[in-house]
Amino acid sequence: MRHRKHNHLLGVKTAHRTSLIANLSCSLIENGRIKTTIAKARALRPAIEKAITLAKKAHATDDLAKKLHYRRQAIARLRSKLAVKKLFDELVGQFAGRNGGYTRIYKLAIPRLGDAAEMGIIEFVEELQKKKSKKKRSSTKSIANKSKTEDKDIDATESTEQSKESSDSQSLDTEVSTSESEEKKDIEKGSATSEKSDTEGNEDVSEADNEGTATDSSKKNSDTEATSGSASQ
Repeated sequence: MRHRKHNHLLGVKTAHRTSLIANLSCSLIENGRIKTTIAKARALRPAIEKAITLAKKAHATDDLAKKLHYRRQAIARLRSKLAVKKLFDELVGQFAGRNGGYTRIYKLAIPRLGDAAEMGIIEFVEELQKKKSKKKRSSTKSIANKSKTEDKDIDATESTEQSKESSDSQSLDTEVSTSESEEKKDIEKGSATSEKSDTEGNEDVSEADNEGTATDSSKKNSDTEATSGSASQ
């Protein structure tokens, strides 16, 4: 005799309990996660996992008769053709690599108002893994975007520094060229002034020579006149 087999009675009749479990199973299949009491979640777990096992058996076989048989058994348990269709056609691929433990229950800290019943969340394990992978992808994308922005900022700063250096070098070149041109101009001015001074000195010397020759010639003339006068006397 199997003892302790009357678990998860939930304080209701058998017909009420089977319809309650079927409705909770359909809601979990449609939404992926539901919020309910801990007692109902614990009663729902074996029922929904048996339905998932039927879907896996139908997915693994190639016999159409067996596929139809497993689908009819699931419809008898869940009482919803749409939920069974979604489970057998869409969700069964998520559980192909698992041998059990398709659901997970989380306890909530705040009890239900009115009767203070313990509340919890039951959801599929694969859905959690997808969410975690999405979060990881989003975090990696954000890190990649940050690195890209940092690289762009570094490139921008390097380009600005290079432009500043080029502008500084250009300004230095222009200053050097201007200073050289000024020096050349000063040298040319100095040479021009020296040439002018040389020419002026030469002119003064030539004038002095001319004056000296003129004075000498005048003296000679006076001497000749004097000698001629004396001779005539």
